[in-house]
Amino acid sequence: MLQIIIQGRGGQGAQLAGSLLAMAYFAEGREVQSFATYGGARRGTPVSSFIRVDDKPIRLRCDIERADALLCFDASLLEGRFLATAGPRTLIVVNSRMPPEHFAHAFPGYRVLPVDGLEIAAKNGLRRIVNSALLGALACAVGAPALESLTKTIAAEAPKNASENVAACVEGYNRIGAQLAKAAA
Repeated sequence: MLQIIIQGRGGQGAQLAGSLLAMAYFAEGREVQSFATYGGARRGTPVSSFIRVDDKPIRLRCDIERADALLCFDASLLEGRFLATAGPRTLIVVNSRMPPEHFAHAFPGYRVLPVDGLEIAAKNGLRRIVNSALLGALACAVGAPALESLTKTIAAEAPKNASENVAACVEGYNRIGAQLAKAAA
């Protein structure tokens, strides 16, 4: 079973990202469980989205205590309870302009993959809407869902700016792919 936690701040699109990711996995015929928590009913408070994915029915009905992957919309959230859900094998994709070396130094023992979602969003005409770019980055890091499934889901569920969101998703995917290839070399 794959367990993913998405953390952001209200208004950043983390809840929508969780829903889109769950839909993309479901479109591939996978079993999916998705739920969310809200830190408050106002913009800027922490929000989390939790996704479980498996090939067989998911009977587990509790919070995710140890995630296989974390997607962090705001690097300032890499602390406390959120970071405590990460183990040594957890992939952490974070929206940040900082290079991978910064995170290797700041978070020794963690596997942090930064991607500049803000730059990708702006480049693709989405202003500060980073969720498509970050979903592409996460999909590449985890190896699923397939980029085609994710982009089809995004295009279907985000009819406004669909082509821009798909382009941002593909760019986020490619940036993490390049980062992983560089690290493996």
